[in-house]
Formats: sequence, structure tokens, C-alpha cells
Amino acid sequence: MGEVHAEGYLLAAGVLLLVSLLVSRLGGRLGIPGLLLFLGVGMLFGSDGLGIQFQDYGLAQAIGTVALCFILFQGGLDTNWAMTRPVVRRGLSLATVGVLATAGVMAAFTHFAFGFPWLTAWLLGAIVSSTDASAVFSVLKERNLGLKGDIDPLLEFESGGNDPMAVFLTVGILELMAHPGQGVLSIAPLFLKEMALGALLGLGLGRAALWLLNRVQLQFEGLYSVLMLALALIIFAGTAVLGGSGFLAIYIAGVLLGNADFIHKRSLINFHDGLSWLMQVGMFLTLGLLVNPHELLPTAGLALACSLVLVFVARPISVYLSLANARMPLNEKSMVAWVGLRGAVPIVLATFPLVAGIPEARTLFNIVFFIVLTSVLLQGTTLTLVARWLHVREAIPERANYPISYTPTGHNKNEMVEVEVAPGSRADGGRIVDLHLPPEALVILVHRAGEFLIPKGATQLLAGDSVLVLAGDEELQAVRQMLGRP
Repeated sequence: MGEVHAEGYLLAAGVLLLVSLLVSRLGGRLGIPGLLLFLGVGMLFGSDGLGIQFQDYGLAQAIGTVALCFILFQGGLDTNWAMTRPVVRRGLSLATVGVLATAGVMAAFTHFAFGFPWLTAWLLGAIVSSTDASAVFSVLKERNLGLKGDIDPLLEFESGGNDPMAVFLTVGILELMAHPGQGVLSIAPLFLKEMALGALLGLGLGRAALWLLNRVQLQFEGLYSVLMLALALIIFAGTAVLGGSGFLAIYIAGVLLGNADFIHKRSLINFHDGLSWLMQVGMFLTLGLLVNPHELLPTAGLALACSLVLVFVARPISVYLSLANARMPLNEKSMVAWVGLRGAVPIVLATFPLVAGIPEARTLFNIVFFIVLTSVLLQGTTLTLVARWLHVREAIPERANYPISYTPTGHNKNEMVEVEVAPGSRADGGRIVDLHLPPEALVILVHRAGEFLIPKGATQLLAGDSVLVLAGDEELQAVRQMLGRP
């Protein structure tokens, strides 16, 4: 019986994953975000649908926490620090001031409009205060939007950096509800400790992970995936055990590793990309199973009002306030305000009051779930339209899919990059041999009109050619000067 029972769970998990992927492919053609469909599949198979009974809030919280760990880690690995560095100050403002402002506006609205006690109102505001990394990362990838200026790196940095703030606010308010005698300022030292330890341990343990990846020699390449998985868990859980923010630490460690060279980097990042998608699908399926759709109806009016205030009032106020001193056009700020997607993080945070036994917890959970549904449905499906309306969309240049890849060993500083020959440059119309490229720069392939040319010294380069070059940082800079605009 035990084996049949286990096999039944495995079969159900396999069917849920397969159906989710097939449905998300169809949703992509219709312009519906995949994560919304993952939630829908979970609800379809849940207690009000096909009858899978799942009401373990503690397990759902644990699954969500582990999933967010790997989603944030992958988000960090994908972060281009050169593009993100200019927006760090703005991103930190959105992740702190923006989160507080959102929570405050939502708390004031639910208190004065619906009579929520102040702590309960602040708890709801804290739960929905942060944008969601999994939602933002996945929707931006699905839409493949080219956004002008610093919008893309700012949104990604904000979504990866504001989760720790929302987690802290939620846990802190629950602590105040459990101990009414404590003052609000009593949780301030805890906040400083969590953020400081999270940042310091993220940097320190990230550097230690990089050192280990480049020094430990394992017998098989596949074992490096296990090593990196173990390091990610140690960074996240170790920081949390020591009293820091594990979410902040794992994101910082991911950024550090993603912008450094280490052995088998390409295959390891591909592994974590797949793992991140698995975590997203699994998390949204689990949260979909957790909700009972018939329980959403009694709070639908209240939840819809909260959703509209969050999207059209709280989020814009928080963005314009956070970016008040930023040199950023109004249309770009408005686009940032619209991409305030809520996703799994608020739903996972909504399980905290349930586990803590707060009397209003189930009502809060249903409101939050409804807010997430409307946020993804309203904002996630209109990103392209709003970007076009705000004139912040730009064409993404097509990149050639080269039949060759380069895996850094971690022991040198070489990179393989694609450089386009600009009209009027020194390379336009010239032969490779006449350019006198640095000896350490190797021209590997030339892409022209859909074809790949094997370069020789006599190969003539033309404007519009994409040249694949392997070289170090200094040599690449020299190559870009020769091939770029005069």
C-alpha cells in the first residue's frame, strides 16, 4: 500500500506539471502570463475542482520559501551588474521607501474604508507591499519587451531586493500582534540586524562559494550542479540561522557569482534556470491547490477594491515618491509603476498569519490571493500595450544563434562576445588582417545575412556583420573601438 500511495503522489505531481506546461504554452499565444495559468491549474485540481485535498499551510509556506530561495538566486545569476550598477540607488529606494509607502497606503485604505484594526490593516499592507521576483522575472521573459533606459534593470533589481523588506514587515507586525505591549520602534534594531547581516553574509559567502567552485575538483561535471545547489542552500539557510535575511543574502550571492567567472558557468546557470522554472511552477501549483475558490466570493468586493487601490493608487504613489529625486523621465517612472506585479511572495506571506493562528488570517489570505489574481491578470496582460502607450518600448536587436559556445574555466579573464561592425568604422570594408587586432583577440566567426563565415586574414568585414570575438577585457575594448562607430 505504501508504494502505491507514493506512486499516486508522483503520478499526480507529474500530471500537474505536464498540464501546467501545456496550458502555459497555449497561454503564451493568447498573451496570458504563465504563472496565472499555473495558479489556475492548481485551483482546477484542488478541493473545489477535481478534489485534491491540500490544506497544509505550514508545508505550503516551506515550499514557497525554498522556491523563492532558488528563484532569487537565479535572478541574481541573470543580473548584469554593469547594467544594474547605475540603478542601485533607485532600486534600494523602491525596495525600502517604496515598500513602506505601499504598505502605508494600503493600511490607511483598509482601516478607514473597511474598519480594519490598525495592526491588521498594516499586516495586509505589508503582505502585498513588495513586487514579486518570480512574477516580474517570468513575465518580462515571456513578453520579451525591449524597454527604454534603465527600466528593465531597475524592475529586476527592485523585485529581487524588496522581498526581504516585505518579509521583515510581515514578521515584525505579527510579533507586535503577539506582544501588544511592544512599541513599533522595538522592531527597528531587528530590521537593521537582518539587512546588515544579509548583505554582509551574502557578499562573504558568495565569495567563498566562488572560491570553492574554482578550487574543488570533482570527478564528474554533473556533480558541480549538486555543489552549487548545496552552496545556495547553505548561503540562504545559514544566513537565516545567524539572524540575517536569507532572501537578501541569496540574491546578493547570485549577483556576485553571475558576474564572475567560474568553472562550468554556462551549464550551471542553465541548470539553475531550469530549477528556477520548476520552483515557479511547483510553487504556484501548490498555492493554487491551497485556495478554495468558493471562499473568495464573500470577500470579492473588498478584495477588488483593495486590488484597484494597490494598482492605481498605492503603487504609483510609492514609485513617484521613491524616484522623486531620480533623473528619470515621467513616462519611464510610470512604466515602473505599472509593472508592480504581485505574485507568489504575497501568497506565501499570507500563510504566515495562518500558521501563527491570527483570527482574521483566512480572510486576509483570500483577499491577498484575489489581489494577486487581479494584479497578474490586469498588469501582466497589458505590459506591451502600456509600454507602447507610454512610448518606452524599443526594438530588441536580434542576436545570432552561434553554433559554438564558450565555457569559462574560472582561471582566466577571457570572454566570448558578439561585436557588430558599425557603418563608417575602421573595420567597414576592411580586411581582418589590416585591422591589426590585438594578438590576444581571436575572431572566431562572422555572421552575415543569416550565414556564418569562417574568418581568415583576407576576410572582408562589412557594416552590419556580427563578429564573434574571444578576448580579455582590455583587448575587447580595443576591438570595440575598431569595429564600433567612429
